[in-house]
Amino acid sequence: MKKLTQRIDKERLLLGIAAPLLAVVAALVVTALVILATGKNPGDAFSDMVTYGFASDSQVYILNKATTYYLAGVAVAIGFRMNLFNIGVDGQYRLAAFIAAVLGGALTAPGWIAIPLIILCAMATGALWAAIAGILKVTRGVSEVISTIMLNSIATAIIAYLLQPGKLGQLDQAGTLVSTKPLPASSYFFSFDTGPAGVLWGFVVVAVLVGIAYWFVLGRTRFGFDLRTVGQSESAASASGVSVKKMIATSMIISGAVAGLIGMPTLLNDSHQFSNDFPAGIGFTGIAIALLGRNNPIGIALGALLWGFLERTTNHLEFQGYDKEILGVIQGVIVLCVVIAYEVVRRYGLKRQQQKVGAELAAQAAAATKKQEVA
Repeated sequence: MKKLTQRIDKERLLLGIAAPLLAVVAALVVTALVILATGKNPGDAFSDMVTYGFASDSQVYILNKATTYYLAGVAVAIGFRMNLFNIGVDGQYRLAAFIAAVLGGALTAPGWIAIPLIILCAMATGALWAAIAGILKVTRGVSEVISTIMLNSIATAIIAYLLQPGKLGQLDQAGTLVSTKPLPASSYFFSFDTGPAGVLWGFVVVAVLVGIAYWFVLGRTRFGFDLRTVGQSESAASASGVSVKKMIATSMIISGAVAGLIGMPTLLNDSHQFSNDFPAGIGFTGIAIALLGRNNPIGIALGALLWGFLERTTNHLEFQGYDKEILGVIQGVIVLCVVIAYEVVRRYGLKRQQQKVGAELAAQAAAATKKQEVA
């Protein structure tokens, strides 16, 4: 136990704890000021959020939302670890969900065959769509930010064109909603019935497995080491024999494959079809969650849970007479506070490290001088 304590860098541990604590405190203060500016009592708002957020039905809702948000965060984080900004996650997951929904509606196979095919189809679609940006970057030097933004628009246009009656869409009986053909009941993903609290989506298990795979591949394999090396220094990675272009293309493909999973909880556990009201913007939420979690699988999970908690509780605040825009303000404030707090702590840690190195060098120089004087 003593050896383990000695191995732990206490100062580094304290800095790691200080960053999220500083961010949370700053976010609470700024949010309280915003609520005060609207003429409301922030204490009552926070109390109501905690009470409502920890209700059993709210917990199920938060876990379901967090499942989708977690997959989005991991998809973005894979690009971040390579120093790539995959803004196209939103287009990748929506196109993947649409194609997978079309396939699922056409399948008549048993569920144990249909469900894996739907999931693989979504992952393949997301990977192929992301691969376009990866290929453009390594062959033509096109910024992935620009290419993925344009691909988002193209994906939206493709879905809008194909999701029409007479093409791949159909009108519901009320004539108000256009959707793909519903999935047969055999293609529904399993779920957990929690009684009065609601139904917990079974895809949360897949999200956990994705998180474990992300941790293992990036932290325990040669591929993950090469990926992180390229993200930190392309020149150093190239000098060590790593193919930078291959790693860039591969990481974009993997990011797109994970992005393809984002729409699966909604498709397989909830809506069972792709329609005009299919959730949008989750890819951009994933960017915020990846930033909150610092690209760490556990950090991303906490960020996803926090995002689900805020969405659940602030929507409830609207019914209590608070302004509905508070959710956007709180989310934005939290992201800003986290980014600023981590940067402040990082700079302080770097300064402390430089001071330690300077002190050690000075001590070594003093020892060498004393030794020479004795000699």
